[in-house]
Amino acid sequence: MSVFKKYGNKWYFRFKIRGKEYYKSIPEATDQQSALKYEAIVKGELLKGNLGIIEDKKKSTLKEGIELYLDYSRINKKSTNNDNAYTEAFKKFFKSGSYLEDITPATIEDFKNWLLKKDLSKSTVNRYLQALSKMLNICIDNELILINPMKKVKLLKPDNHTIRFLNRTEEKIFNKFLPKFYFVDLKNKTGSMLKLIIKFALKTGARKEEILSLKWNNIDFKKDTIELLHTKSGKKRLIPLAKSLKKLLLKLKMHNNTEYVFINPTTGKRYIDIKKSFNNAVKKSGIKKFRFHDLRHTFATRLIEKGVDIVVVKELLGHSSINTTMIYVHSDAERKKNAINVIDNY
Repeated sequence: MSVFKKYGNKWYFRFKIRGKEYYKSIPEATDQQSALKYEAIVKGELLKGNLGIIEDKKKSTLKEGIELYLDYSRINKKSTNNDNAYTEAFKKFFKSGSYLEDITPATIEDFKNWLLKKDLSKSTVNRYLQALSKMLNICIDNELILINPMKKVKLLKPDNHTIRFLNRTEEKIFNKFLPKFYFVDLKNKTGSMLKLIIKFALKTGARKEEILSLKWNNIDFKKDTIELLHTKSGKKRLIPLAKSLKKLLLKLKMHNNTEYVFINPTTGKRYIDIKKSFNNAVKKSGIKKFRFHDLRHTFATRLIEKGVDIVVVKELLGHSSINTTMIYVHSDAERKKNAINVIDNY
């Protein structure tokens, strides 16, 4: 139907005549019947040649939509790194000069396949699609488009797989391929803190952004606590500071008088991301299908292995639901089952 209600009780029409699109609000309409009558009058006038009664709505570009989305991201989110990556993909596939109305369910399906060919996981592809949907909804709110084509596109069903974590052997191999770190590097403005960041992740279970955004005033060396502020839930999380980690951080603090704990020695500023150096180390080590987030999985799995109460693990990880934490219990159960199979076949 070419008449529809939008923004409360406001009625609109949208239709095409001779290839031209006409779109306008109908202030006089109070219900669907009156809206249809008004639409019929407008169509009649247009067909008579009275084209001056209404002007075509200017088409909005993808570039405009991306700008609105990134403005929203900068205002409402603590980090725009992911959104910058998503919108770069939008520009590459759909082309920044293209029109928003050219994004259809069919072209989104093509975009989905394009992402899958880049060897991205289904969960990652879904995050790109969710970002696209959010951008299109923001465009609707700003009256750039009328409908969100993502409503007719299904997200991918994530693969059911066991939790990926580093075993002790893999950890030793991985460490060999991490960039060497010396505290003097900070003074010489060389080197990489990747090795220290990895160790921090394995000792705390913190997410990457929680680690990279950590400041010295978030660490209480007297009470042996770390306060994580840039959390996924938006709620700050207080975790204990391990003795081995405390010793390392105190030594680091002697050579690093900047605001942030983990800084890029070359720039003297906090790391924005460490994806390139991390992926490079993973590639050299030969460890398959391993991501930075799997360090968090490793932390949780090792706690479960040692019999730490599931509620405590939940609180350390900052999960809002115990069900999320339970995946590590299932993971450990699977490992125990495999162990029994080994002895059974001995």
